[in-house]
Amino acid sequence: MEVSAKLVKELRERTGAGMMDCKKALVETGGDLEKAVDYLREKGLAAAAKRAGRKVSEGMIESYIHGLGKIGVLVEVNCETDFVAKTDEFRAFARDIAMQVAASRPEYVGRDDVPAEILEKERNILRAQALNEGKPEKIVDKMVEGRLEKFFREKCLLEQPFIKNPDITVQDLLKETIARLGENMVISRFTRYELGEGAAEQQD
Repeated sequence: MEVSAKLVKELRERTGAGMMDCKKALVETGGDLEKAVDYLREKGLAAAAKRAGRKVSEGMIESYIHGLGKIGVLVEVNCETDFVAKTDEFRAFARDIAMQVAASRPEYVGRDDVPAEILEKERNILRAQALNEGKPEKIVDKMVEGRLEKFFREKCLLEQPFIKNPDITVQDLLKETIARLGENMVISRFTRYELGEGAAEQQD
């Protein structure tokens, strides 16, 4: 089927994918823009997965100050080459991640970073809650695992909905950016400061 240049251009602006990739996605999905976005995302995820094992030793540390100095964030994002680290798209991505940390208050980069003892404590709390709600024992474990997924979405940066587009997660955004830039990328670590938190901890 024939797809219009206008539709190809719109898809390209939304996804950052190449012109020919956008045209192919629209042909494959019968000209459905939303399905074409999903198609490219799936292809991007596949491309990103192939790059996941590559060494990342370059990158940048981005800082972000919000609310007239009330909240401050430092985030380290790594990539394979200094060339990519200096691109506007890589820097914009690092900036978006710093803003995400400021707005959404994650505590860990990914679920693998949650300490085992924290996870076990959360699991025990959720189990007790389910039992106190009178849920049958045989479905409690399934409920606990479901509620743990909500815990991961709240506490883990990669699993949070992206603040600029809640239809995707930060993990999706990362993989789409990897696909566009053609290099493996990793969000290594972050630190979030909020005015008064340190003073409150000292008083405690």
